[in-house]
Amino acid sequence: MSTGNTLPPKLLERVLSKLGLSSRPEPTPDGLRALYAAWCRTVPFDNVRKIIHVQGGASGLLPGGTAVDFFEAWLRHGTGGTCWAGANACTTLLCALGFDAVRGIGTMLHAPGAQPNHGTVLVTFGGVEKTKTSNVIVDCSILHGEPLLLAGWTTEISHPAWGVRCAWRDGQMHIAWRPLHMLDGFECRLEQFGADGADFQRRYEETRGWSPFNYEVTARINRGDRVTGLAFGQAVSLEADGTVQQRPVSHEERVRVLIGEIGLSEEIVSQLPQDKKTPPPPGSKTAQAGGNATGE
Repeated sequence: MSTGNTLPPKLLERVLSKLGLSSRPEPTPDGLRALYAAWCRTVPFDNVRKIIHVQGGASGLLPGGTAVDFFEAWLRHGTGGTCWAGANACTTLLCALGFDAVRGIGTMLHAPGAQPNHGTVLVTFGGVEKTKTSNVIVDCSILHGEPLLLAGWTTEISHPAWGVRCAWRDGQMHIAWRPLHMLDGFECRLEQFGADGADFQRRYEETRGWSPFNYEVTARINRGDRVTGLAFGQAVSLEADGTVQQRPVSHEERVRVLIGEIGLSEEIVSQLPQDKKTPPPPGSKTAQAGGNATGE
């Protein structure tokens, strides 16, 4: 199966232009900071194309499953994707620019017993001495504004809206963050690095039957010093002063937010069906009891 994980030169230049980068970033820590900050401001985490595809019963690869499809849709419609699609596209972009970037797999610990369910990106830089390196995470779902250092001690990005904290515990790194639908936050445990595009595509495809992102619109992007978006029927903003604004929204208001605040095209948003209540995962205790559940 082709993973389509190379970027034609003309597409690469169009992507850099829309990111607002005046020159091609060098594969350095400063270059990565500039590129990732631009990504967080311009490429949303969202499930709009996925909902249209799944709810419409479409066949073929899930939207954004290849980097080319991801970026062509972003250039046309302003859409991003969910974790597997976003992390794969970002890794491909970074590698095309000469960065030492690899795909990573993590577990969003939203519930006891959660299994690996998250795609992320690791970038490595060599130090002054060849034996010294630094590893940083640039996550395309959490959108933490600047690269997050992985180290043997606790590191953090101190920001009232998108700040995160990374700590070493039980032999693994854990990133504490705030998704818009669980404002008390939870952790993402980093599991492994070096997955290839085919593995990401397979894991993404496995979400076709059930995923918390198959039913209700979710979107997140950084705007100025705040995070804004939608999550399970709510419009949510994490403000620069640390406060939270949250309100329920109708389908019509959801459309307005996606176009006016997230920056999606009217063409793509007009294809969105009404939200459906997210059912619990098949085989879960909640499903067997006939209840509903939402999670990362």
